[in-house]
Amino acid sequence: MKCPYLATDLIIEYNDGKKEGIVLIERRDPPYGIALPGGMAEYGLTLEENAAKEGLEESGLEFIVENPGNPLCVRSKPDRDPRAHVVSVTYVGQGKGTLKAGDDAKAAGLYSIDEVIGLLDTAQFAFEDHKEIIRTFLKYRGYLK
Repeated sequence: MKCPYLATDLIIEYNDGKKEGIVLIERRDPPYGIALPGGMAEYGLTLEENAAKEGLEESGLEFIVENPGNPLCVRSKPDRDPRAHVVSVTYVGQGKGTLKAGDDAKAAGLYSIDEVIGLLDTAQFAFEDHKEIIRTFLKYRGYLK
């Protein structure tokens, strides 16, 4: 029997002193496009630990999970990732430190909530359900109805 892979995705809320919003990355490797920071779960780590590891690797930020044990959402459509069947568990948290792209992130940027809302209709996302995840977050925080 073949099982799906497991990944963590992150909504990193961040304030760099000039701007606040969430961190999005541009992927260096296929599938290309804008994405939430995240990556495949590693053996021996809890999902929250994996989220923190991925946040640091892709954004240079310490990622502090908001509600450990209580992810924002889970996405599991078999075709959500063109590479394989991947189940994604998304966590919300705060980013601390200096934002800088790393690992498989070609670039990492801080986007205001208004900018994020605009990207939902105009940008090419690497994973189509990242738009759904962001909308779920925006509703969770009361930015969308």
